[in-house]
Amino acid sequence: MELRQLRYLVAIDEAGNLRRAAEALYVSQPALSYSLRTLESELGVRLFDRHSGGVTATDAGREVVAEARRTVAQAGRVTAAAERHRRGETGVLRVGFEASGAGRLTTRARAEFARRNPGVRVEPKRFDWGQEAAALREGRVDVAFVWLPADLAGLRAEVVHTEERVVGLPSGHRLAGRDGVSVLEVNDEPLMWTERAPRAWVDWWAVNPRPDGSAPRWGPTNDNVEEMLEQVAEGAAICFAPASMAIYYARPDLSWVPLTDVEPLRVALAWADGADAPLVRGFAQVVRELASGGTAVVS
Repeated sequence: MELRQLRYLVAIDEAGNLRRAAEALYVSQPALSYSLRTLESELGVRLFDRHSGGVTATDAGREVVAEARRTVAQAGRVTAAAERHRRGETGVLRVGFEASGAGRLTTRARAEFARRNPGVRVEPKRFDWGQEAAALREGRVDVAFVWLPADLAGLRAEVVHTEERVVGLPSGHRLAGRDGVSVLEVNDEPLMWTERAPRAWVDWWAVNPRPDGSAPRWGPTNDNVEEMLEQVAEGAAICFAPASMAIYYARPDLSWVPLTDVEPLRVALAWADGADAPLVRGFAQVVRELASGGTAVVS
């Protein structure tokens, strides 16, 4: 059994589909299938049931995958500890986020934490849609700003930021320049979405169902924020996003208009349960102070 195989198991379980898991891992689907069959043979149990829609973990598979997640996370901490000593640093804190994260709070928190801890290297790690929580469980980051809704199993989390949502439009769109629009006003517009994120995450962002009970008109898919914005700018579809993206992703060919009748985005600061090391606790304290408007005090 190799650590690589355990990483494969976790990816397959999260994707629920061998093709998507292979794409996320940058390996071929035949190689991933072979690795899974080999591990199942070695363990003597079937880990996933195959079906037309993808794969589903068996009872044995769910337990094995849970242990695999813990092992992968621990391996990440081992690697991080070795890397820290190799660089001669007193510590490294890996902070995860997606797109604009928690707006200015994200960058302010990293900067203030670095000021208080000059010997610690703070590494920002950006993830694509809905992947921050998985990165925490796999040990790829120490703490993360997680867009809700999200699967927070195995994590400790506290909401630290809230912001309104906006609709992204091509600059020549009929609604561009408005002070605000209802989500019902864009019911007929094709909406960008992704197959990379959990379905509950996709539906929440798409406001599915809409207040009148209708479903969104699904448009093209994308794998990351850059792909999404390119397609919106060329007029292929619209997108929904947090208000901070209007600042962090300002472009002359895009217009961002507030959505007046949808619930705001909530962002949680999260870390793996039991992994609240001193650096994580210190970063969480900085975030709490900044989020509450408290005065930053050098510790």
